[in-house]
Amino acid sequence: MSASNELEKAATAYALDAVRLDKQGQKGRAITLYQKAIESLLQLVQLYPEYGLNKVYVQRAIAYQERIKALQGSVSSQEMNQAASDDSDTGDGGAATMDGPNPGAPTKNAEELVITEKPNVNWQEVVGLDVAKKAVKEAIVYPVQRPDLFPLGWPRGILLFGPPGCGKTLLAAAVATEIDANFYSIDAASIMSKWLGEAEQNVAKLFTSARKSANDGRPAIVFVDELDSLMGNHSNEVGGEIRVKNQFLKEMDGIMDKGKALHVYVIGATNKPWDLDWAFIRRFQKRILVPLADHSTRLNMLKHYTETLTIGRDVDLDELARLSEGFSGSDIRDVCQSVQLKLIGEFFETGKAMDKEAKPRALNMADFRQIFEERKPSVSLDMLTSYNRWFDAFKAL
Repeated sequence: MSASNELEKAATAYALDAVRLDKQGQKGRAITLYQKAIESLLQLVQLYPEYGLNKVYVQRAIAYQERIKALQGSVSSQEMNQAASDDSDTGDGGAATMDGPNPGAPTKNAEELVITEKPNVNWQEVVGLDVAKKAVKEAIVYPVQRPDLFPLGWPRGILLFGPPGCGKTLLAAAVATEIDANFYSIDAASIMSKWLGEAEQNVAKLFTSARKSANDGRPAIVFVDELDSLMGNHSNEVGGEIRVKNQFLKEMDGIMDKGKALHVYVIGATNKPWDLDWAFIRRFQKRILVPLADHSTRLNMLKHYTETLTIGRDVDLDELARLSEGFSGSDIRDVCQSVQLKLIGEFFETGKAMDKEAKPRALNMADFRQIFEERKPSVSLDMLTSYNRWFDAFKAL
């Protein structure tokens, strides 16, 4: 067994036993085992400083430390001394193994992973992206509306990839609204529960809940943001991530049975499609590039983001669309927000803002030009080349 697997297994064991003892009221021993779990996690982070899930491990260590602080306020020195003595006698505190779930360990309900507030995004808010919208409608919306027209079944896995800030999440939310689906939005931190050893159980519970929703007559969309952090092809994987990936593959295979008219869909979004494991790439039957906006789309975005602002007659949105070439949708929104923030700052500095009846001046073209001079696109030409190259190799619209 590798050092990383040993440390992960030790941290899991210590954490599970700490929780069990915590629930039983054995606070001193629980503190000791929480401390051992923290030590194992920090050793794992130090051993693999570039590992993608280090952030999750640090979050767990912080959570255990917070629990230790809470327990220390109510535990006596006698209990701590007894715990240290017991721990010395047993060698490792009688830590549990990962062969099966500990009944004392807390579980995370699948309902905790579902967005309770249904996304309220319609197609009109997804400006541009006509090719991507058409592909998503063909894969999800039409099969939900007329499943009888698809004797060969329909895709259940849709991969949205492209530069950050171009509307991947917005597109997933819009299709969920369109078909009135339960929307399960997950990422590495939510799946890799702060309680070690339960990540693959969380995946199973999530898909069980999604299938139940579909069987009850309501479609389900499992949206996995930053898919590469969960399903990437990493050279320094440890046991927990491997088990999660295998469970996810198993669950995706389960919903892709062409003999089932099941409306459960997995939409994955990633800015790094080239980092994905091939086993996952081939399970996403639709692989759709969500590109940077063209001139017409940028113009529509500018109209959308400035409609609530007061702009002067000299503001030429068509010229601003030209100036914003290479900017993502989120970049354009940030530009409009920055222009307004600078105007409001100027308004307050004049002292006029204290007069409740006073209003700022209208934005002019010079205001926008200044912001464009101060900002650069968040997506480089090299990145765009990489996306287009990957799209040419793996596209599936």
